[in-house]
Amino acid sequence: MFRYQGAFIVNEKGKVLDIHGNVDAENRNIIVWTKHGRINQQWDIIYADEYPKEPVKGELNTEFGLYVERDFYIVSQLSSNRYLDLINNRNMVIKTKNGRNTQTWYFHQKSLTIRTRLNNQSWDIQNSGKTANMQIWSTNSGWWQIFKYEGQFFSNIQDNRVLDVSGNKDVEGQPVIAHKRHGGANQRWKVVYLDKAKAEPTTGLYEEFGFYINRPFYMVSRLPMKRVAQAHGNNNI
Repeated sequence: MFRYQGAFIVNEKGKVLDIHGNVDAENRNIIVWTKHGRINQQWDIIYADEYPKEPVKGELNTEFGLYVERDFYIVSQLSSNRYLDLINNRNMVIKTKNGRNTQTWYFHQKSLTIRTRLNNQSWDIQNSGKTANMQIWSTNSGWWQIFKYEGQFFSNIQDNRVLDVSGNKDVEGQPVIAHKRHGGANQRWKVVYLDKAKAEPTTGLYEEFGFYINRPFYMVSRLPMKRVAQAHGNNNI
């Protein structure tokens, strides 16, 4: 027989319900244990008719700051505005927008994780949160896989480290890690939902890069003979 006493569910011998080993993981066993008062023994009772309704596909999860299963890009707020991407289909980096599904992410309500459209694996701080390396991994909903989007920051729910472009280097393929928050541009990100993203232009001047799209051109030297750049072999110009 158990009674609810404060934040504890206590049996007649004074022992309480306890999440085994204080491990916050999916399918973790619940045991009866001597009361020590730590958070893995504390419970809230919420009656079913008062339990908050979970958001469904397309609805905003206000706690996590993301729409459920609505595809988005994650754009670095460093000056080149590179996109969160993957290298070797595993580790997180920033890259120029390329249209591949390694740059497409979505929020999964059941697991509360951010997943890739590459293979539906989840964000993961490598080695169960013991390193700084960010990767994708099979979903287990450990704390090291769960992040909230707050303001412009992706913050881990337990240790509050944020998604960070390593070394503040705005270069192609630069690793993305979990790091203590300091608020720099390399830790700020913009979420762009695909259904709101601007379509890529197929004609006209691409002002950001200074070229006309799909319009062949020569590169002519300004030296007196005005020679033209030409490909020579597989690797040389």
